[in-house]
Parts: sequence; C-alpha cells; structure tokens
Amino acid sequence: MNVVNYRRGVGIFLINSENKLWVGKRLDYKNDYWQMPQGGIDHKETPEKAMKRELMEETGLKTDYKIIGKTKKWLKYKLPKELISVIWKGKYVGQKQIWFACRFEGNDNQINIKGFGKPEFCEWKWINPFESIELVVPFKKKLYTSVINEFKKFVDHL
Repeated sequence: MNVVNYRRGVGIFLINSENKLWVGKRLDYKNDYWQMPQGGIDHKETPEKAMKRELMEETGLKTDYKIIGKTKKWLKYKLPKELISVIWKGKYVGQKQIWFACRFEGNDNQINIKGFGKPEFCEWKWINPFESIELVVPFKKKLYTSVINEFKKFVDHL
C-alpha cells in the first residue's frame, strides 16, 4: 500500500506597518525564488510554538510582532516528483501547513537572518503581498494564492 505522507509544518505571513510582506531568498538553492518564513513542527510542539520558533530562527524576531490570524484549515503543497527523493530523503511528498498572519511592530534593524543556528536565507525584503505568488518556487504558487486570499483582509490596500 502506498501511503502519502505530508510533513506537518507552519508558515508565517509577516506584514509590517506599511502592509508589506516579508520574504527571504533561500541560501541552499541557487535560484531567484523568494518565500515567506516556514518550517516543520517538531515532535510534541504545537503549531503556534513552531511558528514562534521558526520566525525566530529565520528572521531573528522574538518580540514586536503579534499574531492577527490563522488559516482555518491545513493547506498543502506537493513536491515535484524529481524532488521527493531529495527533500526529506523521500519520507514526505510535500507539506501540510497551518499559516499564521503576524503584524511586525518593530524596526527593520531587529531582523537578523544570519544569527540563529544555520541560516536559511541570504537576502530578505518587504514586498506587496501579491508579488509573493510570482516570486515563490512554482510548486508553491497555488499554496501562496490560498494564503494571500485568506489573509488579504489584514492588509488595508488589497
């Protein structure tokens, strides 16, 4: 029997006071794709604890943000066939994620993509949230569209 396993994870839709969305360019893959912070949920970790840990690991933020929303259900993406054996060593076909909308209330100089464990990003920037759909790796475009559609109510000008 072929069981389809999705890795449990979280994603963070982090917006600033100007309603711009935080995205980072991954360090481990040499391409021009950008993504929102995201990551797996560790054993016995709640989605909210995972979100706070991932946000700290990937952006350096521990404070000066608040959770303003959460997806109603798990959202999924599937890896392209050629990546299944490469990413997570074939254990998962993709991820199912709970996404959190967070408002950042601090200053940009608080963001540190290099200082916590193994850095995941080489660059970061604030963008119009809709741009993220065009900047993300193609197999996550549908997922990002769902996230934007669910959270656009938190961004005044959308």
